[in-house]
Amino acid sequence: MKLAIGNDHTAVDLKRTICDHLSARGVDVVDVGTNSTESFDYPLSGYRVGTLVASGEVDGGVLICGTGVGISLAANKVPGVRACVCSEPYTAALSKRHNNSNIIAFGARVVGDEMAKLIVDSWLDASYEGGRHQRRVDLITSIEQTGSCPGA
Repeated sequence: MKLAIGNDHTAVDLKRTICDHLSARGVDVVDVGTNSTESFDYPLSGYRVGTLVASGEVDGGVLICGTGVGISLAANKVPGVRACVCSEPYTAALSKRHNNSNIIAFGARVVGDEMAKLIVDSWLDASYEGGRHQRRVDLITSIEQTGSCPGA
């Protein structure tokens, strides 16, 4: 498995922790974030990870900024991306099982190292269930592609 990881200046240390954790799990990591604590625009990392995921160059992505919100918003502007912000493992797992999320995001100012590892592990260990959830993922894709939602 190969994952892209991106971050801003608030998440340099947590990114390193997560990169080490992923490597220990046997995951290849493509780091497209910053390694500096100088101010860095999180949309750049969100876009970079989003494009790698959407193109299929990587199997998924991890995004970290102060809250996880801004960086995930940027990634979600890339067609084909379903990035979810999670602050605990249960939501991370369900984002994959029900929403087929392909990027997980969290905040360096919100979760600590150990919680971040649990979030990543729960997301990686979950599988998309399809079935009744596929109709909803298809609606999300329709909104993304056409700007409208059938049945709305």
